[in-house]
Amino acid sequence: MRIGELAERTGASRRLLRYYEEQGLITPERSANGYREYGEAFVDRIAQIRGLLDAGLPTRIIKQVLPCLNTPRALYFPDATPEMIAVLEHERDRMNDRIRCLTQNRDAISAYLDAVRDGAPPPTEVAAPGTSS
Repeated sequence: MRIGELAERTGASRRLLRYYEEQGLITPERSANGYREYGEAFVDRIAQIRGLLDAGLPTRIIKQVLPCLNTPRALYFPDATPEMIAVLEHERDRMNDRIRCLTQNRDAISAYLDAVRDGAPPPTEVAAPGTSS
């Protein structure tokens, strides 16, 4: 597929896709006339990149992490510095915190919807984060 179709299917602009290419996050094939050609796997790859960016990872770290998302994979990172490992551990911990918060919010919304559907009044007291009611 060409860049326009990939942009349409992923919701990423053409400009953003070119930026991902400049950063070395994606490498499309080139047709004889020089047009970028993207395989079906790029749709998922763009979603992965966007998810990692949304989680707060910079593109330089994403570039190093992307091979871990391939299956099957053979990993060898001769340039994995202690600083990079520390950054990844910090980002992983931030993601876990965010997942816990999102899970709590999802569960609260589900409980509210269940109460509304059952005709019961929704709870008026909100439990403090990290506590159970």
